[in-house]
Amino acid sequence: MSGVKQSRLANKECSMARAMEVVGDRWSILILREAYYGVKRFDEFEYYVGVAPNILSTRLKKFVDAGVMKRVPQPAHAGRYEYVLTEKGRDFFPAYLALKKWGDDWLAEPAGPQVVFRDRAAGRPIEYPEMRTTSGKPLRLEDVEVVAGAGAVPFNRKRFAGGVADRAAAGAKAAVSRRKRT
Repeated sequence: MSGVKQSRLANKECSMARAMEVVGDRWSILILREAYYGVKRFDEFEYYVGVAPNILSTRLKKFVDAGVMKRVPQPAHAGRYEYVLTEKGRDFFPAYLALKKWGDDWLAEPAGPQVVFRDRAAGRPIEYPEMRTTSGKPLRLEDVEVVAGAGAVPFNRKRFAGGVADRAAAGAKAAVSRRKRT
C-alpha cells in the first residue's frame, strides 16, 4: 500500500478527523453555539445563525445521524420538531468552551467578548480550566510527546513509534472509562 493510501487510512481512523466530520465547519459550530444558548427550533436556528434553510437542514440531519442531537416532536405544534442536544452533544460543550475562549482571547473586539457564561448558582463568570502537566505546571505544546495509542493503525504505529506497548496498559483503563459511544 502506498504511503498516501496509508496516510488516508490513518486519517479515516483518527478520532480528531472523525470529530471534524461531525463538527468541523463554521455552520455546525454556530448551530451548536445556539443549542448551548437554548435554541431548539429550526426557525430559531435559521434566524440566529443566519444560515440558509437547506444548509441548516443538512447540518441538523448530520447531528441527528451522529447522535449529537435528537429530533423531538413539538408538543404544541403537530408536524413540527425541536432539535435537542443528546448526552453526546452536551459532552462537546467543554470543547466548544475551549474554542470560544481562544476566540475571546485572540479575536474579540477590544471591549471584550459578545457573550460570557456565568455560573447559575454563583452568578459569576465561569472559569476556564487550564490544562496542566502531570506535575501541575501549565501545559505547553513543548511538554507533549506524541506516541501511538493502543488503537493506532500500522501507519501511525510506525509514524509515532514507541509508546503503544509501554503505555497501553496504563492508558487503556483511563481511555475505556472516558469513552462514550452511543
